[in-house]
Amino acid sequence: MVTRTDTPAADTQWEQRVRAARRRGEALRTARSLGKGIGVAVLLLFTLFPVYFMLVSAFSDRATAGGTLLPTGVSLDNFVYVLTEADFGVYMRNSLVVACITVAGACVLSLLAAVAVARFRFRLRTAVLVMILIVQMVPLEALVIPLFLQVRDLQLLNTVLGLGAVYVALSLPLAVWMMRGFVAAVPVEVEEAAYIDGASWNQMFWRVLFPLVAPGLVATAIFSFIVAWNEFVLALTFMTQGEKYTVAVGLRQFFGQYANDWGHVMAASTLITIPVMVFFVLVQRFLVSGLVQGAVKG
Repeated sequence: MVTRTDTPAADTQWEQRVRAARRRGEALRTARSLGKGIGVAVLLLFTLFPVYFMLVSAFSDRATAGGTLLPTGVSLDNFVYVLTEADFGVYMRNSLVVACITVAGACVLSLLAAVAVARFRFRLRTAVLVMILIVQMVPLEALVIPLFLQVRDLQLLNTVLGLGAVYVALSLPLAVWMMRGFVAAVPVEVEEAAYIDGASWNQMFWRVLFPLVAPGLVATAIFSFIVAWNEFVLALTFMTQGEKYTVAVGLRQFFGQYANDWGHVMAASTLITIPVMVFFVLVQRFLVSGLVQGAVKG
């Protein structure tokens, strides 16, 4: 423990010790900041390197694609081949149609189901919620054969409508639980006030409840879009005709038995990424506000 005295020499020694302690504290803070910066840089490098490699391979010529980290030139030949000769534009169109069907069906059905389980009282309501949760926990592999038989019996194999209906069924369990939280977060008093003002149930639903749960619909739409866009197993099972493939199934044609054309693979992967990025940019602010609203209300 340092004890000060009233002599000038003691004052000088005290000031030197204080300055030394400050320098040590500044050096420690600088080292900590430097360590954090290095850690963030390593994390960003680890995260962004696959994206960099994908873009470099996609825009390089076929001679260097996949063989170097520093491209020797920029070429669009891979994209031209993927969109024309490989018919990847057809696959993207199929995926967009299936995704639109999935998003529309999941949003409408999950909203109606969420209102039913959150606002109405009926027998076995809790059992219905538990069954929805159990369905979400069933592995996808266990559902392939039953779903295939049902789609076959409905004569919807090799159709975007049949695949979209299957994706709606896959998205609904989690979508209903998500929407139930948003509907339950809306105070019942708001609906009762609308009724007192003379509004019917339809008017209350569209003018009062729907605007309040709209951010939850955005979150549900994003989840459903990702499910429909990235799913591979069911699309490969239900779509046996080449012109009906989705992007996840169409991508596998660039993988050979003994070698892979990484230029075409990365070009197709870049094209697959663009719609997802555009969708996220369009609904980003609605997603953030929706998740915050559903988290803090209740």
